[in-house]
Amino acid sequence: MNPAASDDERWLTEAVALATSNVEDGGGPFGAIVVRDGVVIGTGQNRVTRDNDPTAHAEVQAIRAACRAIGDFSLAGATVYTSCEPCPLCLAACLWSRADRVVYAADRDDAARAGFDDSVFYDLFAADRSTWPMPVTAHRVPTTSEPMDAWLARPTRTEY
Repeated sequence: MNPAASDDERWLTEAVALATSNVEDGGGPFGAIVVRDGVVIGTGQNRVTRDNDPTAHAEVQAIRAACRAIGDFSLAGATVYTSCEPCPLCLAACLWSRADRVVYAADRDDAARAGFDDSVFYDLFAADRSTWPMPVTAHRVPTTSEPMDAWLARPTRTEY
């Protein structure tokens, strides 16, 4: 086995163990680890029901912890290892974090079998917004552009 595959196996096994221990603690069956340069810089477990936070998915928790640990919003050079294929929320968080890659163990079909079926979201994003069950509409106000204009005018902004 090549070293990269061996590392993937090691970190995925840890992510799966985090997910399993989270179930034992009453949480959801998801765990994630962020690794950079062979060092764990963040871990997360699904805390949605524990924290009453629908965004407290394992990958989001791990990304938050990793960014706090390194003092940066960019996880360039890092890999997010997760016990299950990221849902659309978590995939977007991984993309925004600028991690180099995501490696997962179980897939969306495994998640659906356990009652975590994300297909409704994948289908929704592919559909015309006019058919969505929750209206998502634009409504411009006279000050709509002010936040973006203020951002663009700020010479000390941090580009991302």
